[in-house]
Amino acid sequence: MSNSRIIGVDIAKDKADIYDLRLQKHKVIEAAHYPQWVKSMASQKPDLVVMEASGGYERDLASQLAAAGIPLAIVNPRQVRDYAKAINHLAKTDSIDARVIALFAEATNVEAKPLPDSATWALSDLVERRRQLTAMRAAESNRKAQAKHPRVKTDIDDTLRFLDGQITKLEADMDREIQNSPVWREAEELLSSVPGVGPVTARVLIAEMPELGQLNREQAASLAGLAPFNDDSGKHQGMRHIQGGRHNVRNALYMATLSAIRHNPYIRRIYQHLTLTCEKPKKPKVALIACMRKLLLLLNSILKNKKTFVATNC
Repeated sequence: MSNSRIIGVDIAKDKADIYDLRLQKHKVIEAAHYPQWVKSMASQKPDLVVMEASGGYERDLASQLAAAGIPLAIVNPRQVRDYAKAINHLAKTDSIDARVIALFAEATNVEAKPLPDSATWALSDLVERRRQLTAMRAAESNRKAQAKHPRVKTDIDDTLRFLDGQITKLEADMDREIQNSPVWREAEELLSSVPGVGPVTARVLIAEMPELGQLNREQAASLAGLAPFNDDSGKHQGMRHIQGGRHNVRNALYMATLSAIRHNPYIRRIYQHLTLTCEKPKKPKVALIACMRKLLLLLNSILKNKKTFVATNC
């Protein structure tokens, strides 16, 4: 029996499976009854409530728990599933998942973390929707290149115009959200002062990595999935690889770094050194990832110190 009062929560669209690790009890709460359960938890003061990121289904209950001051952590579903396999929990049901989430939190010493506020979540929704529409536009453009019939090309052109209009509206909505927040407005100005970092990258970082500016170097690299991991065994010295982290942030940094290598003297100097002048020149892809990490750390420092980018200071 666990010494800590850890509550595992498996979230679905309209219900949550709850598992109390100390009491070893399971129950199901309908979404309409979340407020009553949260009130009960607030009076019982659990050490931690843990749930998986579930495509947004977790937000309602998580927000209520955070507002009640209950320690909360949202964890990566892949890590929980890997843990389940490691302890030979191969069966998968909602009740089993709730228990495994609690066991995972206990075994890995998961700590409570502050949640993004509702405004940050709303901005994240806009950023994600823009990403979806951009992907749809790219897919339609590819189809147009393959289309032969004039009617098909005309139809695709109509779809592209519609998507362009929707993206423009979303960007206007994001502009309003940013301008209405002095904190976000300052952050966007600071981030965009770095050559290579445009409004799209700045907004991805604001919405999906709100911790930026409050992290040390190792934490920032790890959250973005840019921390290299060793691959050594015995005499084998493998190449280090990056993995995990927030892939949307990493994708945005990838595009920003490609631009920065051309237009940012600080990043360009690092890239040229790694690929041309260092003792053991790196492959372009390895050098690019190193520059992504350097760019991220630069942005973290700029937000932390609230000073715009000056190339001569790097």
